[in-house]
Amino acid sequence: MGRGPRGAGHLPRRLLSLLLLLGLARGATGARGADGLDICATCHEHATCKEREGKKMCICKYGFVGNGRTQCIDKNECQFGATVVCGNHTSCHNTLGGFYCICLEGYRATNNNKTFIPNDGTFCTDIDECEVSGLCGQGGRCVNTHGSFECYCMDGYLPESGPEPFHPTRDATSCTEISCGRPPEVQHASLVGNHSSSLGSVAHYACQEGFESRGGKITSVCTEKGTWRESTLTCTEIIIEINDVSVFNDTCVRWQIHPGRMNSRIVYVVHVKGHRADPIESVHEERVNLTTGSRTPQVCLDLYQGTNYTVTISTAPPERSMPAIIRFQTAEDDLLEDDGIFNVSLFNETCLKLNRHSRKVGSEQMYQFKILGRRWYLSGFYHAASFNFTTGERAAVVCLDLYPATDYTATITLLGSPEQHSVQVMVTTAPAVKQTISNTSIFNETCLRWRNMKIADREEMYLLRIQGQRWYQEEFAQEITFNITSSSQAPEMCLDLRPGTNYSVSIYAWSSVLPVLISLTTQITEPPLPEVDFFTVHGGPLPRLKLRRAKENNGPISSYQVLVVPLALQSTFSCDSEGATSFFSNASHTDGYVAAELLARHVPDDAMEISIGDRLYYGKYYNAPLKAGNDYCIILRITSEWNKVRRCSCAVWAQVKDSSLTLQQMVGVGLGSVAVVMVLAFLSFLAV
Repeated sequence: MGRGPRGAGHLPRRLLSLLLLLGLARGATGARGADGLDICATCHEHATCKEREGKKMCICKYGFVGNGRTQCIDKNECQFGATVVCGNHTSCHNTLGGFYCICLEGYRATNNNKTFIPNDGTFCTDIDECEVSGLCGQGGRCVNTHGSFECYCMDGYLPESGPEPFHPTRDATSCTEISCGRPPEVQHASLVGNHSSSLGSVAHYACQEGFESRGGKITSVCTEKGTWRESTLTCTEIIIEINDVSVFNDTCVRWQIHPGRMNSRIVYVVHVKGHRADPIESVHEERVNLTTGSRTPQVCLDLYQGTNYTVTISTAPPERSMPAIIRFQTAEDDLLEDDGIFNVSLFNETCLKLNRHSRKVGSEQMYQFKILGRRWYLSGFYHAASFNFTTGERAAVVCLDLYPATDYTATITLLGSPEQHSVQVMVTTAPAVKQTISNTSIFNETCLRWRNMKIADREEMYLLRIQGQRWYQEEFAQEITFNITSSSQAPEMCLDLRPGTNYSVSIYAWSSVLPVLISLTTQITEPPLPEVDFFTVHGGPLPRLKLRRAKENNGPISSYQVLVVPLALQSTFSCDSEGATSFFSNASHTDGYVAAELLARHVPDDAMEISIGDRLYYGKYYNAPLKAGNDYCIILRITSEWNKVRRCSCAVWAQVKDSSLTLQQMVGVGLGSVAVVMVLAFLSFLAV
């Protein structure tokens, strides 16, 4: 029915009510009217005849309004709105003499019928669409919302062809697994070891020979965006400075290099050019190569006496240097016979040059070589050798059979001489270029084993460098470096690693120049116990639960849950149980239920508060009021999930005995009661 102008309808409505009252009063005078008609026979088709105190009267049936005789008009119960009549998430449908309610899409009636009338307590609750698996497709994760659901891509997947979050019936978004392919190229560097293209993978680079990274190690990380995060570090060319060149023992030259680097062997080219004032003498010119890892290299040259020399020292490729030049004159030699004086210099890594001062042609001497090698990093290792060497040359070269990565002392003694003249030379060999570590493997999650391809029962020292990173905790960084010594051909080592972490382990054998890289991931453990203040409540209202964010020390935090469990079941409750369901599930509430669930990203850094029984939805769970008079145990559970592993920790927040309504619930019930009284009074007025 339409409404008239504002104010114009008040007087007729009041007159209509007065006439209805007069009609009822008249009908109450007897079973028949003044004209003698049977009143019951005159009742409207939507009215019933009732007798009160001996008098009959016509009264409109439930759902109709009028005088009962000439008029019974259908009352539109839906005119006050679906929320008032049927409750939240509903639509109201008026019928002749009644009405019915229907839940909106995404909701269902608690009586499990399509239609309902809320006089039996039935209302509409959210449908958890995520209970149906595969809604979001491969790599998709379903999140329930009020009346619907949203899809997100799981860790290790990226959304393509549409937005995120997405709905499969509305958007064309699909989740594709992250695979970035090959890591980016770094100029003058090469990739080291094996790497994967999954989320969180780390690619390591090594600078090419002749280049170095002055800022540290160069790495590239596979990010959650599906791209490789390029390193800001680069490989720069090494320019070696040759300084402080000097002459000693008349024919030997030494110098210093900058920068001085350990375990880095450099090839030097020594160019010798000599001439004399006597034009009859020919010019002496030669090139000598010297390979050494010393910071103060030295070389003794086979030079003529009484000659002016120019010696130029530079590095051979791939190293670069500015050449250093020194000029000097050798002394005159007046000896006509072999005086037995000699010196020894390094010719290359394992060869010595024996320089004799004899000018007598064909003069031969026997020399005894005693070689003793030790490794500073191995207490039980030594290598000894001894032999005699006879030569008549002025500059003889003797090459030795030496082990790699060993410090040697070579003592050379002239035999047959009364003075037993001796010279001692220190030689340090470089690590072997060939890799000595093979068959690396991981066992018991944090333990390593490998095989040493060297001779059995010979000690070897290993350097282990361990770096740990967490994709979910960018500020986390762990680095460990230590040495171990073993004579086993199959060493084993268990590492003290943190849970929920991606690790890169480098193993160096001191006798080998090449490292071996291993990647491993540790599983998560239980998250920290929830920080809650324990309460015991006897028949009074519950305080508000203060939820504090937990630290991700043992793995990424996934969610926080509030569980309501009967107090009698507290001692048998299992924290990692997955049987807890929502309040509206078909399971019995005697086993408890989940009252609230919040994802970790929705919990602020500072504490947030939750009222138990506030009738709100937290995630897909309904926070139902506690039943009065029952005993409950309220538990806060923190869940951590990663790599298909789930870990939980729980803490009891409150024990409730003889439960009652909270203050918020009491205010809600009071306001609800007032609203019901007002609606009933208004409906009664319309029925008059």
